[in-house]
Amino acid sequence: MKKPVHNSSEKYPRGASAVEKIPESEEQFRLLVNGVKDYAIFMLDPAGTIVSWNIGAEKIKGYRADEIIGKHFSIFYPREDVAAGKPESELKRAVDVERLEDEGWRVRKDGSRFWANVVLSPLRDESGALRGFATTCPFLPAYHVRP
Repeated sequence: MKKPVHNSSEKYPRGASAVEKIPESEEQFRLLVNGVKDYAIFMLDPAGTIVSWNIGAEKIKGYRADEIIGKHFSIFYPREDVAAGKPESELKRAVDVERLEDEGWRVRKDGSRFWANVVLSPLRDESGALRGFATTCPFLPAYHVRP
C-alpha cells in the first residue's frame, strides 16, 4: 500500500517549480469539488452563465453538466423571480457586498420547486477584475418541496 503524502517537500523534489505542480494541483481541486455530493458547487461567468458543474449540483438540481453548462443561472429561479429581475439583482448585490446569501424557492430540471440556501461569492483575479461567481447550495432534504 502506498504511503499517503502529507508534506509537499516529500512529493516534489527540491527546486520543483510551481508550474510543474499545477497539473496535479488542478487535478486535486477537481477531485475535491467533484467529490462533494451534498453541495451544489458551480461557477458562473460575470454575466451569470454556468461554466462549471459538480456531481452535487446534478443531484440537487437534476441537470447533467452537458445539459446545463452554457445556460444562464436564472433557469433555477421561479418564473415570477425571473420576471422581477431577481437573478441579475443578486449578481449585482453579490459584487457590492462580496458575498450574498439568499434563501428562497428554486426550480429543478423536472420543474419541481425546492427551498434553497444559496451563496454567491464574486471571484476576482490578481488585478481585482471580476472573473465570475462561485455558487454553493447545500442539499437539504428536510426543506420544503413543492410541485
